[in-house]
Amino acid sequence: MPLGIVLRRTPGVTRWAKYAWRAVAVLPGVSDGDWRVLRQEGDAVEYLAGSLTLELHGAETEAYVHGLGAEVPSVFVVMRDEGLGESPLDMVLVTASPYEAQDYSDSGEEIVEKVPMPPGLLAWVREFVETYHKEEVFVKRRRDKTRIDAREDGIGDPRIGTAADVYASPSLKKRRLQ
Repeated sequence: MPLGIVLRRTPGVTRWAKYAWRAVAVLPGVSDGDWRVLRQEGDAVEYLAGSLTLELHGAETEAYVHGLGAEVPSVFVVMRDEGLGESPLDMVLVTASPYEAQDYSDSGEEIVEKVPMPPGLLAWVREFVETYHKEEVFVKRRRDKTRIDAREDGIGDPRIGTAADVYASPSLKKRRLQ
């Protein structure tokens, strides 16, 4: 599903950052938009920064269930601050998987923003999960009944006769015997 990404630019609070950027909304079904101004309130400006495709995969339904169970179900917008060209941020990905978003935020290279899902998108993701999600049954692994602590095979050097001689080297022991 194509999603239009709405970014808000506000003045920076430090002298090192001229602007602060935040993803504030997604617009389902919007497939175009190249840094078009949507709204301006004083110094704050909202842009339709671009469009990304939200793809859902059957193998990631567990992550979608986790995301839908959150207090505010959200999608995650992954951006990269390249500082090249006309656009200040490059749109990389939009995902409904909190696990995938965590992977991107762990690297520290990308900016990951959490955006609440609009009701139509929420219904679409929920329908996908209901159709494709299969709950996996937890199977506890059982241990073997064999006692592995009773054997002492392979412990220590077989040339050492007693426990008192543990720190004695076999070559020194041979000299004493001769």
